[in-house]
Amino acid sequence: MNFVFISPNFPHTYWQFCDRLRKNGMNVLGIGDAPYEGLEQGLKNALTEYYKVESLENYDQMFRAVAFFSFKYGKIDWIESLNEYWLEQDAKLRTDFNVTTGIQSDRIDFIKEKSLMKRMYQLGGIPTARQRLVTTLEAAKEFIAQVGYPVIVKPNIGVGAAATWKISTDERLEQFYANLPKIPYVMEEFIKGDLVSYEAILDADCEPLFENTTVFPTPVMDVVNDNLDLQYYILPEIPPALQDLGRRTCKAFGVDRRFVHLEFFRLTEDRPGLANKGDYVGLEVNMRPPGGYTPDMMNFAHSTDVYQIYADMAAFNERRLLPSGDEYHCVYASRKDGRTYSHTHEEIMARYGGAILMQEEMPPVNWPSMGRYMYTARLRTLEETLEFIDFVQK
Repeated sequence: MNFVFISPNFPHTYWQFCDRLRKNGMNVLGIGDAPYEGLEQGLKNALTEYYKVESLENYDQMFRAVAFFSFKYGKIDWIESLNEYWLEQDAKLRTDFNVTTGIQSDRIDFIKEKSLMKRMYQLGGIPTARQRLVTTLEAAKEFIAQVGYPVIVKPNIGVGAAATWKISTDERLEQFYANLPKIPYVMEEFIKGDLVSYEAILDADCEPLFENTTVFPTPVMDVVNDNLDLQYYILPEIPPALQDLGRRTCKAFGVDRRFVHLEFFRLTEDRPGLANKGDYVGLEVNMRPPGGYTPDMMNFAHSTDVYQIYADMAAFNERRLLPSGDEYHCVYASRKDGRTYSHTHEEIMARYGGAILMQEEMPPVNWPSMGRYMYTARLRTLEETLEFIDFVQK
């Protein structure tokens, strides 16, 4: 079986997907723009062969790379980057090489465009915040007359919280339209709630082989725009209502054989016409693993190996690594430049060293959202988890 893995060196932990796929007997064929000599040794060991292109943005080069592998190794069974940025290109390559283990070009818009996601939510009977494509100022005022201030404006196609803002006044609304971005934007009603996510590895019948939930006390949009510290944590168990909604969302979007990351709000107050306090409301879907070190945090929380579970799904369409039953909270807390913190690094390690599983400086590209320095710990209770966040970030 031939698995073409695009950009296998980013994020750098993705070498573990390649490692598990190779251990399952697959040819792992990497395509990237980084020199082979600069790849991590674990990734080099996992790759059957590596094809360097000058630019991953150049589709002609990407096509030639896949064609080379097809000529040398035979039919390509999988093409994946597991990266939001390359989802559309992945789909086009699958279409051109008749690779059916993944989304092809005819369905990619429904997982890339936030405006089209709403249609799929409606088909599945899943409540979701009301939204409009950004067109004219007059149309925006009509929408705001229905849902009220504040509203959120964000790119129709975008990753994370980049270029996303909250608008709370007519003056700010007019400023936004006076400097209207050139790319398509959507406007969405503001939901007061806790941001949570549902993650799953799905088999060929869209049934979950693995499930997880993550809580984000401070939305990433606020972390970026207000220069706040990021913290989030994984729960040992999924609330049943969220589990049901996550599974229904996967079915509504018709995704299979994927690692998915779906975002929801748990309402903290009633929202007439939408849902009641405590209910979950769909925000958006991401048909790839969650960012950063979250896959590793899932391993820590559930005493498992999501890289192996994904590889078993790809190779055998089943889960072969059974649950251990040993569950924890796993928490990420980061620090940014320009702040004075109450506790030193040494004090953090002295108090939590036995629980901390990762601590390092993040790449500069991640500093605005994920902080410059991060600590990841595994703890038994929610109370300990919240105390850890406070100690690191106070």
